[in-house]
Amino acid sequence: MKTQIIKLDTALYFALYKPECKPWFKMVMLALSKSGNGGLYVVLGILSALFMDSVGQQFALCAVVAFAIERPLYLYLKNRIARVRPCDCLAVKAMLTPSDKFSMPSGHSAGAWLYATCLMEHFPALALPLMLWASGVSLSRIVVGVHYPIDVILGAMIGSGCALLAIGVVGEL
Repeated sequence: MKTQIIKLDTALYFALYKPECKPWFKMVMLALSKSGNGGLYVVLGILSALFMDSVGQQFALCAVVAFAIERPLYLYLKNRIARVRPCDCLAVKAMLTPSDKFSMPSGHSAGAWLYATCLMEHFPALALPLMLWASGVSLSRIVVGVHYPIDVILGAMIGSGCALLAIGVVGEL
């Protein structure tokens, strides 16, 4: 069963990985990937807390609590699972240089889905664009060659789950 899942994951990776894509598509995928690097989260969180009264402050607190739960879990799993990135074991060249050597779970996917989930809780009218953005960040990590599909699925589950837990915790304060 495990071998079949790995084969399916690898086949899906090669179906989505696009090293010879159109320049505009490469630019969009790299921009989506970069939007999940984390700097955007800090800036938007601070701006929300400073300029959006209590809703912005609740959102910022929720995001901080969620990341405080997610980051240690992510780092533990990343180093415990220690799955080698596809660009390092399948003789393919990634479109960017990853920040570490392991691929599972995807930190970009976890962060994007965490942030999107926290934002959707406080700004529900933005749900569709936030889900599209988080999906785009996740997909971009496969397309640029640094993650397998299961990596981004697990990352999305971890990010969303930690956000939901934080929403519950912050709601009790």
